[in-house]
Amino acid sequence: MNKPIEIVFIAVLLTGCSADHQSPPQEITAETACALDGMLLADYPGPKAQIHYDQDDPDFFCDTVEMFSIYTRPEQQKRIVAIYTQDMGKADWTKPQGHWIDAKTAFYVAYSRRMGSMGPTLGAFAREEDARAFVKEHGGEVLRFDQVTPAMTTLDGGVVHDERM
Repeated sequence: MNKPIEIVFIAVLLTGCSADHQSPPQEITAETACALDGMLLADYPGPKAQIHYDQDDPDFFCDTVEMFSIYTRPEQQKRIVAIYTQDMGKADWTKPQGHWIDAKTAFYVAYSRRMGSMGPTLGAFAREEDARAFVKEHGGEVLRFDQVTPAMTTLDGGVVHDERM
């Protein structure tokens, strides 16, 4: 092979590989169901999320807590290529549609009085100013993606720590 053709061939291969890492968010339809419990996302308030893998269809979640619960599990084996959540600075909390943002760059509000589909949730915002305004109105604490811990995203509803049972 002559050198210019080799370089073009390698460039094409590398471009093809990097295209696999680009997975745009998908819109929620009336039939989009949560990967964990089958709930229809469109029926519930609060920010939704989606995780895209290098293989298989994306998983959708009716709540950011569910998305973090899956993402932070040590047994998570699928290679994640993208994670999206909705910008609640722009989306309507009661019926969020669109306004997808990269979940890893979002600002999250934990411990607010605002409920999601599964109860307490993590509101997601593209802009820190919007997250801080939300805190002023609904309480809570602003966190970055890497500050959300597995303990904050348990799906047991506190049952594990309920000593009355």
